[in-house]
Amino acid sequence: MRNISVLSILLVCANTASAETSLLNPNLATSSDLAGLTHVDGALAETIEASSPYLTALELDEALSEDLPPEQRAEVYGVLFRPINLNTSLEAEIMLIPGMSKRMAHEFEEYRPYSSIEQFRREIGKYVDDEEVARLERYVFVPVNLNTASREQIMAIPGMSSRMAHEFEEYRPYTTIEQFRREIGKYVDADEVARLESYVTLD
Repeated sequence: MRNISVLSILLVCANTASAETSLLNPNLATSSDLAGLTHVDGALAETIEASSPYLTALELDEALSEDLPPEQRAEVYGVLFRPINLNTSLEAEIMLIPGMSKRMAHEFEEYRPYSSIEQFRREIGKYVDDEEVARLERYVFVPVNLNTASREQIMAIPGMSSRMAHEFEEYRPYTTIEQFRREIGKYVDADEVARLESYVTLD
């Protein structure tokens, strides 16, 4: 597979006004998916896959920092990223988004808590155009409420299947996150429970 150049990635981003051009998720990508990326050789691709799940973007950054300097990691994040929780991510995590400024990171935090991705689009759209909002949206998510989320919202969780979405709904109402771990742990291993948990909330 040919290396994906940063220039071509930027051109794609500049010519789309939607979030349809998705990023590779390091928790779902295979080593063969990863090995064609700029700065990611076969050995690093295998390391990325073997070290998943990454529960935060900072965990991915720490893993890549052993092999890649900051400038190269920034290029990788143009195509590969662990989405960040808009309501809980630290500033250091937000700053990993390519092209992020301190000022924009402040705006991300200013409008917390976000109840929907539509709120994010509306608030951040006060500062940048629709294309940039769509680009930034690829890097973030709003956690879904286990007791009130629609099937569509649950299905937006990366790697979600219809069967697992059904199980999410089957055990409502959830009173504690421990209940979620116990019930969903009947179907997947502890690593996958932790990955799914990172996208949900009871607040």
